Amino acid sequence: MKLIGKNGSGTKPVTSEPDTEAWAESAESAEDRPGALPAQRTSGLTDRRQPAGYGPDSLVHVSAQQFAAGIGPYADRQGTPDGGAGPDREGSDGPSFDGDTFETALAAREQAALEGRHRQAAEDGDPEAASRLGALLLRRGDLEDAEQYLRSAAAAGLRAAANNLGVLLHQQGHRAEAAQWWRQAAVAGSAPAAHALGLQLRDQGEEEAAEYWLHFAADHGHPLGAYALGDLMEHRRDVRAERWFKVSADAGHREAAYRLARMREAAGDKDTAETWYRTAAARSHARAALRLGVLLEDRGQGDPALLDEAARWYRQSAQNGEPRAACALGFLLRDSGDLAAAAEWWQEAAEAGDGNAANALGALHAGRGEAATAEHWYRTALDAGDQNGAFNLGLLCAGVGRDQQAEQWYRRAAYAGHREACNALAVVLLQRGDESGAEPWFSKAAEAGSVDGAFNLGVLHAGRGEQQQAHEWYARAAAEGHGEAALQLAVAQEQRGNLPGALERYRQAAGGGSAEGTFRLASLLDRRGDADAEAEHWYAVAADAGHRRAQVRMGVRAAERGALEIAESWYRRAAEAGSRSAAFNLGLLLARQDSEAEAMLWYTRAADAGHGRAALRLALLALRRGEPVQAENWCRRAADYGPAEVAERAGRLLGALHAELSA
Repeated sequence: MKLIGKNGSGTKPVTSEPDTEAWAESAESAEDRPGALPAQRTSGLTDRRQPAGYGPDSLVHVSAQQFAAGIGPYADRQGTPDGGAGPDREGSDGPSFDGDTFETALAAREQAALEGRHRQAAEDGDPEAASRLGALLLRRGDLEDAEQYLRSAAAAGLRAAANNLGVLLHQQGHRAEAAQWWRQAAVAGSAPAAHALGLQLRDQGEEEAAEYWLHFAADHGHPLGAYALGDLMEHRRDVRAERWFKVSADAGHREAAYRLARMREAAGDKDTAETWYRTAAARSHARAALRLGVLLEDRGQGDPALLDEAARWYRQSAQNGEPRAACALGFLLRDSGDLAAAAEWWQEAAEAGDGNAANALGALHAGRGEAATAEHWYRTALDAGDQNGAFNLGLLCAGVGRDQQAEQWYRRAAYAGHREACNALAVVLLQRGDESGAEPWFSKAAEAGSVDGAFNLGVLHAGRGEQQQAHEWYARAAAEGHGEAALQLAVAQEQRGNLPGALERYRQAAGGGSAEGTFRLASLLDRRGDADAEAEHWYAVAADAGHRRAQVRMGVRAAERGALEIAESWYRRAAEAGSRSAAFNLGLLLARQDSEAEAMLWYTRAADAGHGRAALRLALLALRRGEPVQAENWCRRAADYGPAEVAERAGRLLGALHAELSA
């Protein structure tokens, strides 16, 4: 039943149930209906002795056999419209009896009997019977019939009837009169009425009066009143909100436990937050289970037990209708290597409207080369309002050469405020030569927090010779962990002779994942000569990241120690990746190991890539084989490639060749 206002910060209407004395129970728990009015446990404005023959104790309970004997086999009566015998069930010797149907029929029979007794007593002038009958009818939705009985009982001074009459009138839209009856019941000590009155006053903007009555309800042990009071105080940034949420949570209100957990988490008290999330999640609060899963996952890196527990809470939250939990569970399963299960949870979340899950599915299919399916899920994400979908569609189109469509998707996401789309659009424009069009988008991306946008803006200013502006943007990007931005700042410091400053920036670049920055850090330490172990460490880090010069340096250092197998391994990695220096060094190493034929192959690869010493070595080998024409060709190439020392030696060798050929 709808009541006044909104539940907390949400938009779901507050609902109520009739105040039906101590023996009545709500058709749905108050936990599922924050703001509901639970059954009032006081009998009225004045103490009255309950007349004999009314209330639950007076109900006649019969066994299933007695009931069946009295009315016949109920299940069979349902078999035909006229109540006659239905068709026999296969394998049965006689009429069968459905336990669930029996319980339903028994409950209906008892309810009808109870209503009949209340109605008779109310007609005889018993106000308590009228109050109970009105509550019963109100619960059933029979408002017209309920009103006369509730008015009669409320006029006789029963506060439960006054509260329920307020509920009824509120449902009929008579809010002013509802408030009058709630006030009367509240003054007489009804906590549910005080709660309802407080909510109505709150929604009318009368916050001071609302606080008074909600406080009254909370002080009288009404958990929903305590919750509403905490909600009102949190809205006003009143530090007392936490106290009332705790009162309500201690009384079993799961939303209050969740709100309390959120407040403790915002205050940095994650341990207490986790406790309250557990409390709410144990009461099947979907968002609490989600947050609990997040906390456990955050501190469970490397701890399978915590990650398993996080997965269980995510699963519970997802099964209770929280698509974000299904999405989070998908990522957890993906990280554990179970892509098939991850995709199932992502699909469930995506179909429930979670754009993040739809994007994850799109990325999964894009990684498999299934562009059409990926596009479907990216569009699903976009339809769900997730602008990552538009950005990902741009990336997908760019990856298959649909550049015009890519630009359109980037532009759509960029206008929606997607910072990485702003950066991508700017890159497209810059590559097209539209620097003036690119700059505003780089700026928008950087101002929105895109570290790539800030770095690219620095590159743009550096290209114009505007070093100060470039370094400002590099510094902003470096502060957010952009390794290449830190590298640019380090190079500038080293060029100025500020080696301590350069070292600091190179370390920052290495920490940000810049392989070049890591190599330069190692080189600077190597040149300084007092940190050989640290220098080798950073060379190894850069080499493992695929930096070819670092791989060559690791090969040289290994060869100097006599570790020729390790040296050969590093040289091969670098040479196969295209390093001409590595190819030449590998040739030298193989030649010393009497592998002249393979050495020739690597010399040739190095020389073809422009390595002067490799060309000179091939010239000398050609002379040794008696091939002067080949030797002359390699000498000419060595002279062209350099460096100066190699060019000079190649020139002398060419002169000797000419003299020998002309003699």
